[in-house]
Amino acid sequence: MPIDHVLFATRDFGEAAAWFGEEHGLGAIEGGRHTGLGTANWIVPLGTSYVEIVGVVEPEVAAGNPFGRRTSEAIAAGGGVYAWCVVPRDFDTTVARLGLVAAPGSRRRHDGVMIAWRTAGLDVAMADPSRPFFLTWEMPLELHPGRGSADHRVQPRDIAWVEVAGDEGTVRDWLGDEPVTVSVRPGPPALRAVGIATAEGEIVIRKGIGAPGASGAD
Repeated sequence: MPIDHVLFATRDFGEAAAWFGEEHGLGAIEGGRHTGLGTANWIVPLGTSYVEIVGVVEPEVAAGNPFGRRTSEAIAAGGGVYAWCVVPRDFDTTVARLGLVAAPGSRRRHDGVMIAWRTAGLDVAMADPSRPFFLTWEMPLELHPGRGSADHRVQPRDIAWVEVAGDEGTVRDWLGDEPVTVSVRPGPPALRAVGIATAEGEIVIRKGIGAPGASGAD
């Protein structure tokens, strides 16, 4: 899937995992810590995509980098979806087209397995969440977080679409010709909604845990 994953900020991993299960029938599994970022995650695996539930575990470290700071801001604002990630068809070509610099990243899963990737445009996406950051995985695809096994009550079929607020021309130019299903609405840059396809119907996540409009089609 072009949309590899979306990020969901939380102050409490247990609360977030319970919310996904109770509200949407989606199970979550423990992920691991992001090396050098002061954050950690849990994963809602969806197939070839996933929801990454992110929290701050080392506030001082998180305060020293854009990803940690943006995550802290999203948590302070009530949590919920706050960023998204696309795997382009040719990562290096996309990096060159946009004049970006790729950076390595990694985390150790709770079972000790290390997974690794390269990202580009992360700082841009943290400042302007209408735009995704780009990623390429640096490990066997069977280790992709979306392929994990979780206790779902529904049958997820991956992330279908996202809705953002921002400038449509900026978003389209950033994506180029990547086949991403994204709706762009006017307003301050934000990731507004995420659609997850399942065998039982579509799940729409709009805001944070317990917030009015957190799920549903409106």
